[in-house]
Amino acid sequence: MRFELLPNGDRAIDVIFPNEISQEVSANVLAMCAAVDAASHPGIVDCIPAYHTLLVEYDPAQLTYGQAAMWLRSLSFTAHSGTPGRTVTLPVCYGGAFGPDLDAVAVHAGLSAAEVVRLHTDAAYRVYMLGFRPGFPFLGGMNPRIATPRRKTPRVRVEGGSVGIAGPQTGLYPEPSPGGWNIIGRTPVCLYDHQTLALLQPGDTLRFAAVSRDDYDRISEKGGWLLW
Repeated sequence: MRFELLPNGDRAIDVIFPNEISQEVSANVLAMCAAVDAASHPGIVDCIPAYHTLLVEYDPAQLTYGQAAMWLRSLSFTAHSGTPGRTVTLPVCYGGAFGPDLDAVAVHAGLSAAEVVRLHTDAAYRVYMLGFRPGFPFLGGMNPRIATPRRKTPRVRVEGGSVGIAGPQTGLYPEPSPGGWNIIGRTPVCLYDHQTLALLQPGDTLRFAAVSRDDYDRISEKGGWLLW
């Protein structure tokens, strides 16, 4: 797949693939990222994947932009050469105190709250990238019937583990933070900490499973990292 290279400051390069959100583009981004990591080229510091771009950081004391760019152009990879992603299922307690916007999403969609939960849990979501907060996954694959605009007034605090909808996207808050997404539920599973870092990674497939409040509390008591 074709890509372009552009400088990003004096120590990074943007690798730009076709401007679309698709599994094909994402697979190429992640395969190139895996190839960069596997090569361990002197002077290449890090690479960070996004929807259709890859940020490659380099040490300007070891490489010029031209040298880094030439090396990236020579790198061999295919959409199938990256590490296969995992399939992760997260328990979510929907509605009530954990999902204060579930009813509003249902009204917007012209559905019952139970039908919103069913559509949300029926889908298999691709983790395209992490951003906004450490470990926050941006997901593709949500049923368009439950797409709902962001809240007009963001909340000052959204609790960690909250599952939200904003437009055609759904995602999870890994830690307490301000946010304007419509909160429909919460998972008791820890999504990020400073020792084990992010639970989810780009390329993973994520599914949600509805659980009761009792099940939520039981999983929380077992430490939050346990995938029930």
